[in-house]
Amino acid sequence: MAGYITYIDYLILMFIQEHLRFDWLTEPTVFISHLGNSGLFWILLCLVLLAFKRTRKMGFCGLLALLIGALITNVALKNIIARIRPYEQFPDIILLLERQKDFSFPSGHACSSFAAACALYWASEQRTRLIGVLSLVLAILIAWSRLYVGVHFPTDVFCGVLIGIFSAWAAWQIIKRIQDRQCAAIKDSSVKEDGENG
Repeated sequence: MAGYITYIDYLILMFIQEHLRFDWLTEPTVFISHLGNSGLFWILLCLVLLAFKRTRKMGFCGLLALLIGALITNVALKNIIARIRPYEQFPDIILLLERQKDFSFPSGHACSSFAAACALYWASEQRTRLIGVLSLVLAILIAWSRLYVGVHFPTDVFCGVLIGIFSAWAAWQIIKRIQDRQCAAIKDSSVKEDGENG
């Protein structure tokens, strides 16, 4: 079964390589792919959002999602599954950037990008929704770029996206619970103050 999935992955990558790669598109796609390196772009974006009161919740939620995603992907699954990169299995897959040092499954770039982007979108409000939307667009481009440059199988990216979405959901649930407790504490203190004043 695993061999069949890998073969389908290989056929998809070869289709991308033969029909969807263009000289004018390669350089910007490689640049976009590098934006996801180690999640640094997303970490910096979240830190910037933390600096402003209006977007602080977004920044905190994004960082928490990145942490959850990294633990699942880079700490656990990559080392447990230890899937080698597509260009190492199939010599006819042409690599468009430097050889990667870690394992292939799941895609850390896809995971971190969707973890941060989904978290930012869910934690945004009407006034800051554009940040979340643009983050989702960039996450999609980064995930696609990993197939374009030949460093991941499609199933690596697909599962990375799913883990990223789950990580964002988990982070958002934690944030909401913290908010609910804070609101409950404020209400309790208001009730006590009213009782004392009465």
